[in-house]
Amino acid sequence: MKILLLNPPFIAMYSRQSRSPCVAKSGTIYYPYYLAYAAGSLRKCGYDVKLLDSIILEYDKEQTISAIIQYKPDMVMIATSTPSIYNDIFYANEIKKINDKIKTCLVGTHPTNLPDETMMMSKSIDYILRGEYDYTIRDLVDAIKNKKDLDSVPGLTYREDIDGVVRHNENAELPTSKMLDELPYVSEVYYYMIGRDAMYKYLYASIKWPYLSILSARGCPYNCSFCNVPSKKMYRPRSIGNVIGELRYIKENMPFIKEVLFEDDTFTADKKRTREICNEIIENKIKINWSCNSRVDLDYDTMKLMKKAGCRLLCVGFESPNEKSLNDISKSINNKEQISFAKEAKRAGLLINGCFILGLPNDNKDSIKKTIEYAKKLSPNTAQFYPLMVYPGTESYKWAKSNGYLKTENWADWLTKEGLHNTTVSYDELSSEEIMIACDKARLDFYTDPKYISKMIIQSIKDPHEALRMYKSGKVFAKYLIDYIRRSKELKIK
Repeated sequence: MKILLLNPPFIAMYSRQSRSPCVAKSGTIYYPYYLAYAAGSLRKCGYDVKLLDSIILEYDKEQTISAIIQYKPDMVMIATSTPSIYNDIFYANEIKKINDKIKTCLVGTHPTNLPDETMMMSKSIDYILRGEYDYTIRDLVDAIKNKKDLDSVPGLTYREDIDGVVRHNENAELPTSKMLDELPYVSEVYYYMIGRDAMYKYLYASIKWPYLSILSARGCPYNCSFCNVPSKKMYRPRSIGNVIGELRYIKENMPFIKEVLFEDDTFTADKKRTREICNEIIENKIKINWSCNSRVDLDYDTMKLMKKAGCRLLCVGFESPNEKSLNDISKSINNKEQISFAKEAKRAGLLINGCFILGLPNDNKDSIKKTIEYAKKLSPNTAQFYPLMVYPGTESYKWAKSNGYLKTENWADWLTKEGLHNTTVSYDELSSEEIMIACDKARLDFYTDPKYISKMIIQSIKDPHEALRMYKSGKVFAKYLIDYIRRSKELKIK
């Protein structure tokens, strides 16, 4: 049985895998790591598998269809996201035109959280794999191959052939730590199924290029209301030996990689484990740059050890200085922790990619000004300013809908026509348009601050790889920055 795993065409440089899928102003484009883990799971079982990332290959509709026809799959698994869902279902329809015997299945947080609605959008959708699908796809393919009843596959939503009724099997068990260890290294999947040349096309603006992203754990023990991760409050780490083995594999087989990004929802969730990984990296003499997602509750001693083990940068969500807003989104952090984190990270020699959200509950024009000034005060190495994005399945989505703040449920409106972020939340005191203008204002103020520019010049002189990183992301961001400067009067927050 031949299975094609497809990241279908959409808007150029669109990242479905991002927690807030969009075309990033910084040029960031994510690896399709969940698709890759599933590809590895199938390949390990001996199936004929192809991973096609049409976004990174810059394939249009015709090139993608041609590749599908040439491969002749029995099944195509299609990655989706909320803003691209109509487009993604279009490709399910096109695949059925090629051969209506090809089975199609959708994966991603959108069909997971809205399986009935999604199935009703097209009869070309045969299956939805809900949640994490590394093992669900293996079980589905096995059931089809061996002609087993589909009700034996946990995590599967499907349409019965006889009456067309949509069936939802019980939820699949989330892959345990042991099951995660048994999956092939995702870095190996990238290398053999995406290829070295294509790996150079992925970019993360805060990370040295070329980079590579892996997961050392799944899930998150925290419960931020806006977060779109597949499985919150379900933290499952890979064994330390397994993680070290993958880092050694990357170092030995992909010396061209300049930095590894641990895309765990919160790499530092278990500080004891974080320190153990760092000690193993040091003891095994693995010389590799790496970065990770963290929280502001990280202590200095752990940061210092991380730096010694090769950590370069921490991606962290400050979100806002407004503690009432932080409480309303269940962030469970405070100003004291934010300020201490920024100070101690600098003392440990670690850089920060700081994330801020504008348009949170209790935000107004005055509090947004304070958030922008706060970001400049914290002075992260890079900063991202997002409008509040509410996705189906999140508490923020339920809150916005129940309070009448959600303007539309046309999923295409979650992006602008160019594929950029677009909030669909609007308040009496703060419209969605004003929130978007505020985000542009924040970027203009932060990135044109003379102190920030001086810091970046010094950094690029000291490290050529930092200069290359800034060039790669800066040449994309420059056009937006020029536009912000041109519209500077419009961007005044009155």
